[in-house]
Amino acid sequence: MGNLNNALEQLRAERKQAQVRVESIDQAISVIESLNGSGKVSQANQPARIISQASRRKMAEAQRARWARAKKAPQPVVAIAKTKGSAPVKHTMSAAARKKIAAFQRARWAKIKA
Repeated sequence: MGNLNNALEQLRAERKQAQVRVESIDQAISVIESLNGSGKVSQANQPARIISQASRRKMAEAQRARWARAKKAPQPVVAIAKTKGSAPVKHTMSAAARKKIAAFQRARWAKIKA
């Protein structure tokens, strides 16, 4: 009886080691696939999520309602700026700044081409 228990313990230990080895191999495969861009990043044992047509319809309707509420709500920044009579600040570059940037870029490209 003692030999059977020892044999059973050894088999369980070997099974556990094999499972750990398989998990590490699966992890290495998923890392390589994600680097290559060809494989799935999700776990292989996870079943695909199936959503019924009725659930999809409910989700779509809920999203439409959210968009409708968002479109109805006043935009806080634009609405406030328009009510006060001042336009939003528009940032523009001066001609001198544009000339400086253009000269810098020409010098940079000349250096690269040389």
